[in-house]
Amino acid sequence: MTWTLSSEKLDQQNIVIDESLFALGNGYLGIRGNFEEGYPEGFKSIRGTYINAFHDITEIQYGEKLFAFPETQQKLLNVIDSQTIEIHIDGEHFSLENGEVVSFERKLHLDRGYSERIIHWKSPNQKEVKLIIRRLVSFSKKELFAIDIQIIPISMINEIKLFSTIEGDVSNYVDKNDPRLASGHAKLLSVIDVRRDENVNIVQNKTETSNLEIACISESIASVEYDCDVTVTNTGIRESLTFPGSERIQFTKLNVYVDTLRHGPAIVEAGLGVIQNARTETFEEMLEAQKQYLDRFWSNADIEIKGDEKLQEGIRFNLFQLLQSVGKDGVSNIAAKGLSGEGYEGHYFWDTEIYILPVFTMTNPQIAKKLLKYRHSILEFAKARAREMGHKQGALFPWRTISGTECSAFFPAGTAQYHISADIAYSYIQYYLVTGDLEFLKEFGAEVLFETARLWIDVGHYYEGTFRIDDVTGPDEYTCIVNNNYYTNAMAKWNLSWAAKVADMINSEQVSKEEAKEWQEAAEKMYLPYDEKVQINPQDDTFLQKAVWDFEATPKEKYPLLLHYHPLTLYRYQVLKQANTVLAHFLLEDEQTLETMKRSYDYYEKITTHDSSLSYCIYSIMAAKLGYKDKAYNYFIETARLDLDNTHGNTKDGLHMANMGGTWLAIVYGFAGMRVKENGISFAPFVPEQWQGYSFFVQYQNQKLKLELTKTDLNITLVEGDELEVTVYDEVFVVQKSAANSIKLR
Repeated sequence: MTWTLSSEKLDQQNIVIDESLFALGNGYLGIRGNFEEGYPEGFKSIRGTYINAFHDITEIQYGEKLFAFPETQQKLLNVIDSQTIEIHIDGEHFSLENGEVVSFERKLHLDRGYSERIIHWKSPNQKEVKLIIRRLVSFSKKELFAIDIQIIPISMINEIKLFSTIEGDVSNYVDKNDPRLASGHAKLLSVIDVRRDENVNIVQNKTETSNLEIACISESIASVEYDCDVTVTNTGIRESLTFPGSERIQFTKLNVYVDTLRHGPAIVEAGLGVIQNARTETFEEMLEAQKQYLDRFWSNADIEIKGDEKLQEGIRFNLFQLLQSVGKDGVSNIAAKGLSGEGYEGHYFWDTEIYILPVFTMTNPQIAKKLLKYRHSILEFAKARAREMGHKQGALFPWRTISGTECSAFFPAGTAQYHISADIAYSYIQYYLVTGDLEFLKEFGAEVLFETARLWIDVGHYYEGTFRIDDVTGPDEYTCIVNNNYYTNAMAKWNLSWAAKVADMINSEQVSKEEAKEWQEAAEKMYLPYDEKVQINPQDDTFLQKAVWDFEATPKEKYPLLLHYHPLTLYRYQVLKQANTVLAHFLLEDEQTLETMKRSYDYYEKITTHDSSLSYCIYSIMAAKLGYKDKAYNYFIETARLDLDNTHGNTKDGLHMANMGGTWLAIVYGFAGMRVKENGISFAPFVPEQWQGYSFFVQYQNQKLKLELTKTDLNITLVEGDELEVTVYDEVFVVQKSAANSIKLR
């Protein structure tokens, strides 16, 4: 059950949510879970096909534009639609609003990488069929999206017709009332070529401004002979396929997507090559390839929860969707909504480095390396942005981007979040500590560390003997443009210290001894706010001076606050959208005593709305660290099924990728207490009261560990590798190949 997501819902509200939940992808190509045959009239649908990083450039409109405000932004595009296949049974159009749906079931197979709908349908004239509609987006052929339809006659049927369409006249979804979505620029693609080459249909589009091109090459294959009529329009191709109604039909539609970002200018030729290769496989063989790929993935990434099937389904669904959306080619990343919807316009945020990259660093380092290579690939844009913002040196990475330039028009909660440069630097070192890959650090990570360190030297200044950073915004977007944001200062300190350390480690010619010394001195003298009265780390210099938001007088319908209050109203109060200082305490726990972190947690928990889905997992992890086991579990519950249960009410716009990564973090860094530092890997685990136990895998220093927890014991097995030192509850254990180490839980 926990390997299969099922739905029997056919109402308007749930169908549009299911379009996100049943989305398929492979990191390059993403297809929303739309119905091939379309929907009843009046039904709202967000029909979508996306290529990771395939975008156009649009102008940002300002009423009042000031210096260095971004003039353009990138936008992920909804591209050529190949999903449509209408089915006609003796002239009657199959639709869920016509006739009688005797039974309907929809499934997403997390272990086999495909979705299916099984429908028993009776037409208005009592013609009866069973339909099995399966689809996959291939992990082994990244360009391939395949649909397979089996039509099984139950009553006497004379003729079955399929109308299969490739349509290039598509547009993006807009919602002018929600800042998390785009409010304009719905149509940015034009059709530049439509043709049929023998039995292959070709539609090619081009963007208005970025000059990127995309092509969809499609071919129909059937188990029985059929008559075919083809209609070619200015924007697409429609095939009419006529079959005898007396026998079972299996119809497979192969759709190949290629773009100029990956395939060069000759994209049609590249696509024809892919489809020529794809047609040599049956749909069943494609399914087998999917299963083999996922068998490898789950052997490294699966988390097994004993005692709660709903949570088990949640964690596997989240991991599967992360795999489907994460870029694997070095020219793409993972968008806030992945490839499942258009929320946040397909932009990449710091979510990747802090919430998602650790999942892959610990379970699939090759994917993590690709994400880090992407960040390095946009370093020159980050350096240019720093100059644009008035800095003489360094790199300021964009808050929102696809191709490298800043896409955020609202600078207080966008560009002002300088911490993203430190977040990215942090992720390179975490990758190095986990993998020990010094060559990668030399070739890619060092330059990023050095340039981000230079930024902090230029941004900060000395005052009364301490190094301070003014006028920035931390992760909490309800408090903007402040001096000495604790999170930013702590991360900058870490960034500076590690930049100096790496310069020494690799004896870099890029950095003089004087510059490295300057970095180290700034790190040592970094001002980290501390309030003697309440004995916590204030979020910034003035945060504790503000009035506390009146939570009791704020009705539920006013959340999230960002949709109901002007930003300035929020900025004037002690109210948090998400973890800020608490997040710093998780990432950099050695900066403060346990007592300070506990007092800070207790203080900030009361004034945090968790209006951001990035928040729950951090509060769960730190609750686990501080011994608040019930809180740790309750916050985890908020993360595990956030999209499956649509708890934030906007799953229709795409899945919350960072929260999905946070689910994994809450188990591995929270309940299991894992930390990776210079002195090695350690655990301080417990089992939530509600569970019988749990197990998971991590990779460390090219070796694979399996940790299995029961109510009383932790068993550690070295699945791959020879010998590894692991610290549990401050005691060092030497784990050897295939020899289980059993440790009593505390």
